[in-house]
Amino acid sequence: MSGACGRASFVQPIAPADVAAILAEIVVGEPQGRHTDIAGPEPQDLVDMARRTHRARGREVKLVPTWSGLFGSEMAGNVLLPGEHARIAPTTFDAWLQDQR
Repeated sequence: MSGACGRASFVQPIAPADVAAILAEIVVGEPQGRHTDIAGPEPQDLVDMARRTHRARGREVKLVPTWSGLFGSEMAGNVLLPGEHARIAPTTFDAWLQDQR
């Protein structure tokens, strides 16, 4: 594959419980005066996450990434990863997925 069609899209998924804990801390803390990126602890391939989620639910599906429509080729690569000063939560995608079973 060549060009964006062969590229993965990476995200750093964050567990809902981690989001809730960070938001609770922010709500009761001192005003920060700026936004803070939050993310999970490790980059993941978005399509691979979907495959693993289906597999964990007992479904085998063939997912073929295509860069069209809502997710154009500009979404490939690392553009969905957090900034360098992001707050990183502890729960990995694999740990979250294991808890969903």
